Amino acid sequence: MKLFKDLFNIFYPDLCANCDNQLTKNEEIICTFCRHDLPLTAYTNYKDNKIIKSFYGRIEIEKANALLFYRKTGITKKLIHELKYKGNEEIGTFFGNWLGEILKENNQFTDIDYIIPVPLHPKKLKQRGYNQVTQFGESLSNHLKKPLIENVLLRTSTAKTQTFKARFDRFNNIDTKFQLIDTSIFKNKHVLLIDDVITTGATLESCAKELQKTENIKISILTMAYTE
Repeated sequence: MKLFKDLFNIFYPDLCANCDNQLTKNEEIICTFCRHDLPLTAYTNYKDNKIIKSFYGRIEIEKANALLFYRKTGITKKLIHELKYKGNEEIGTFFGNWLGEILKENNQFTDIDYIIPVPLHPKKLKQRGYNQVTQFGESLSNHLKKPLIENVLLRTSTAKTQTFKARFDRFNNIDTKFQLIDTSIFKNKHVLLIDDVITTGATLESCAKELQKTENIKISILTMAYTE
């Protein structure tokens, strides 16, 4: 089996998802050089940072953080694009494992009960074939030892991609709606809402407001990236 794998790698080597250089034996998804170029947020305070401040006056959040900064150009944008539109779901696993290790070391989110991914509309899910946040969530679940709950929070409206919209237009997009199909599941629970990128936070805000229909729920937010 090992011989077959080695021969396979000779003809079909793993390439860096950013620079396309061949990965070495100990590298995963991206090469060491590209990994060092990733713009880490490095927020150590999960209750007082730019992310959680962006939700002030909109929704009540316990904690919030993101692994990377997301910019108009650069490595983060390319990796997220590969994850969302090129079928490279392993990027989600990579980010989830990385962030999961960080959270284990600093003992953050030890008090959460469930992890909830921002859902895709069924039509978009069928078209894409996967939710780009699922494997990210599964990896976090493995590290935090908390269950990933899908199909309880549903997206009930479709919206055109936000990628090329102006920031003001994205913030004022009220077309995206969600439905919590059971308001008793998360009663008296602390849930971790996860997504790929925070831009204006409008989507996460909509999700959180729907979840807040649950009695005495606490909500925290965690994403792969955050737009500066």
